[in-house]
Amino acid sequence: MSEMLLESEPLPGLVRLTLNRPQARNALDAGLIDALREALARHAGRAATRVLLLGAAGSAFCAGADLAAMRREGRAPRVENLADTAALAALLAALRASPKPCIACVQGPAFGGGLGLVAACDLAIAADTAQFRLPEVRLGLVPALISPYVIEAIGVRQMRRYALSGETIDPARARELGLVHEVVAPASLESAALDLARAIAAGGPTALATAKTLIAAVAHRPTDRALIEHTMAVLADIRAGEEAQAGLAAALERRPPPWNP
Repeated sequence: MSEMLLESEPLPGLVRLTLNRPQARNALDAGLIDALREALARHAGRAATRVLLLGAAGSAFCAGADLAAMRREGRAPRVENLADTAALAALLAALRASPKPCIACVQGPAFGGGLGLVAACDLAIAADTAQFRLPEVRLGLVPALISPYVIEAIGVRQMRRYALSGETIDPARARELGLVHEVVAPASLESAALDLARAIAAGGPTALATAKTLIAAVAHRPTDRALIEHTMAVLADIRAGEEAQAGLAAALERRPPPWNP
């Protein structure tokens, strides 16, 4: 495991991944991106992992892309420049597609790519010391790779404002926008995240993964016959599965399900 990413298990099944470049405000360089992608891939196939909590060491959650690397790649041949974008794009996609629910725990500034990480997670809790910003245009850049996830979180109209202005978004406003689900005092961030993780972990592992793919498939689609038939098939298939049969039996017999004894 890379020293850039720390891993711990505060409670069985709840795994904390901690960005660990505090001296660089946890900026996303190639090493940190690769370490986080590797961890996501490893835990995707680990049955014991129920929920992932993404946090950061130091005062900042993530300052975004490493600026020196951005400048260097911008000077490289286009093939190399384009290839470099693939790693962060794959990381964001892996966060969204992970079968394990991911909670962002934001204790400080989350700028640019850091805000993108928050938006790509399934849920986000922020301390009232957090800040959010899309500063790319002030650097002559644009928030390209993160745009699908941020637009999904806050909507097109709000994306226009904050991507064009580069204004700082405080935690209360971030909650109003839908970027974060909850704002707490810094001292309560850990306990709030663990409470939410425990609530999520009460669900069946297969059901949680299927819920994620279902939401992605249904979002922003018209409720036409094709979509209705898709949802019918999802329900028919999952309730015929071993996990659902065990969960339904447990509920009928008034006992805990096997994944949550």
